Amino acid sequence: MTDASPWVVVAKVAEVLDALGVRYAVGGSLASSIVGEPRSTIDADLVAELQPEHIESFIAQLSPRFYIPEEPLRRAVRERLSANLIDQDTGMKVDVFIAGGTPLDDAALARRLPFAPRGDAGILYVHTPEDVRLQKLRWYRKGGEMSHRQWRDVIGIVRVQGSRLDRSYLTHGATLLGVTDLLERVLTQE
Repeated sequence: MTDASPWVVVAKVAEVLDALGVRYAVGGSLASSIVGEPRSTIDADLVAELQPEHIESFIAQLSPRFYIPEEPLRRAVRERLSANLIDQDTGMKVDVFIAGGTPLDDAALARRLPFAPRGDAGILYVHTPEDVRLQKLRWYRKGGEMSHRQWRDVIGIVRVQGSRLDRSYLTHGATLLGVTDLLERVLTQE
């Protein structure tokens, strides 16, 4: 039986990215659960510096375990968007966001942290608490400020990290992403 742990599934993708020399960082709810309050999730998000020259090898190394639609992946790399990979053993979705889609991607990848989840996932790179928080605020805004999960994740990071958060980085990042008002709202709830 295949291990259905999200960390084991995302580790398969990370292993290929490492082999290709591509920087990446796990974000989204998986990262939020380690830097904030834990919650279950059925998918994984990561930002990766995939380039056109990586695509064929990336697909070859992940197939046949993952369903990877080639043309949407090529478009995502070309236009700095995201592409979905589906783990055919577990049905879990891995969203790969191509670095360069936001003004903070390079800084976030430079700040990423090594993390060793339980199990056989090995060492993976995850976004810092600040970058997860900014990412969550951005998605909250993009979703029309309706997602209680995104907001709860942001508050959970505040509860767990507290004064350890780098406020100047948060302020700068919120300005670049257009979420300064949301950051101020969160800071008043601390």
